[in-house]
Amino acid sequence: MQLRKPAPILLAAVAALSLLTGACATKKHVREAIAPVQTQVTEVQKTTTQHTQAIGDLDRNVSRADEHAMEADKKATAAGQSADKASQAAMTAQQKADAASQSAQAAATSATRAYDRANGVATAISENFSNYKLTSTEKVYFRSGHSEIGKEDQAKLDAALQQIQSAKNYVIEVEGYADRTGNKAANIELARRRAEAVVRYLTVDHNIPLRTIHNVAVGSEFPNADNKTRDARKENRRVDLKVYALDLSTALGNAATSSAQTPTPPSQ
Repeated sequence: MQLRKPAPILLAAVAALSLLTGACATKKHVREAIAPVQTQVTEVQKTTTQHTQAIGDLDRNVSRADEHAMEADKKATAAGQSADKASQAAMTAQQKADAASQSAQAAATSATRAYDRANGVATAISENFSNYKLTSTEKVYFRSGHSEIGKEDQAKLDAALQQIQSAKNYVIEVEGYADRTGNKAANIELARRRAEAVVRYLTVDHNIPLRTIHNVAVGSEFPNADNKTRDARKENRRVDLKVYALDLSTALGNAATSSAQTPTPPSQ
């Protein structure tokens, strides 16, 4: 029995099927081989992206740090300049304080010397007060509760002081009084302000040396009149100004008497 040969079409189909099967197997193998690589590439890309973002963040942080550093440097420079100015101001203030202290010491020394001179003059006057005689008396009146000198009484003081403008040896006594309205302490304080107002007028307005003036606040003691009437109370609201001048004849007589009474030392 004779075998029949396969048909050509069948052979071609078998060959195509073989090729298709081989191609599918190759593609699958390729995909299986490439898959891990693709996964690694994806991971690398992701890591690269993360690194890029991190680098960007780092750059921004560095920029901000630079800005902060520059700002801090500016503030430090400004603080240094302020410190220099404060130091200079402190040195200037110290120099002024030293100068003021020296001026104060000089003023204190001058005041002490002036006080010593005035005290010496006052002591000399007190020791020789018996050689002075009362030459004039003036009364200055004040309103109730006040210590201001009125225009009329200023004119009286002006007239009284004209008599001693050319004198060299005189002493002025200023005695302040008050009426008995109110308590004793308040009256003494009011009398003191009145006496000081007269002293201020003498020294400031008439350049009378303060060393020649002696003042006292008597208050409501030793009134010139009682306090029963308005006129009587007015008489007690006053300052008595008394001028004493050196009597040369009395002074020479006292000096001669003192010299005569001084015992002569025995001769050797």
